[in-house]
Amino acid sequence: RIRDFAKAAGQIAKTDRLDARIIAQFAATMEPMPTEQFSELTQKLKALVARRSQLVGLHTAESNRLEHAEGKEIRRSISAVLKVIEAQLNTIDQQIRGHIENMPRLRQRTEILNSVPGIGPTTANMLVTELPELGQLNRRQIAALVGVAPMARDSGTFRGKRMTGGGRKKIRSRLFMPTLVAVRYNPILRAYYNKLLSREKCKMVALVAVMRKLICILNTMARNNQQWNPNLLKNA
Repeated sequence: RIRDFAKAAGQIAKTDRLDARIIAQFAATMEPMPTEQFSELTQKLKALVARRSQLVGLHTAESNRLEHAEGKEIRRSISAVLKVIEAQLNTIDQQIRGHIENMPRLRQRTEILNSVPGIGPTTANMLVTELPELGQLNRRQIAALVGVAPMARDSGTFRGKRMTGGGRKKIRSRLFMPTLVAVRYNPILRAYYNKLLSREKCKMVALVAVMRKLICILNTMARNNQQWNPNLLKNA
């Protein structure tokens, strides 16, 4: 946002002095909501979650190579690499759990998110580190921040198709699989998904809408410090 603001102001050059000036101008003009400064433990936890994501990507790539590998030597090499990655994943998971246990606020937030059918420990850990705004924004703001809010594209009499996008792509991509799980095992989201399909919405549009409802539910739970309760969350 600050870079776009700089371009709109005609500032193309980039130096530390110019960056400091444009950041100050952006803050004075846009008045963004202040965010909480990360503690050292939170920064370490965020780095561990990011590293875990990298390892999962490596594991997926090597697993795909194993499926098409020819020759015992190649398969043996790939299998050895997979074992190393799996050992590192176990180590990282233990370190993440240890950090969360030492941070009462994050531990409580993780337990709240983890109570939702479809949200597992890995997704809960990712959300508390990558989306600290959860529980501090309203439903429209949190949906826009994640990039699942439909945006108008109208001009004059023209009415464009509503599209989602922008926001934090990393969070959106990591919420896709939990959303697939939720439409099977979460009663509120399963009913919502089926209602959208009955209205002849295509499956991908329906899944994005479910993801939006899921993030709004998580936002409400985080704001109210409440565990999963379908009777209280139907209108979230």
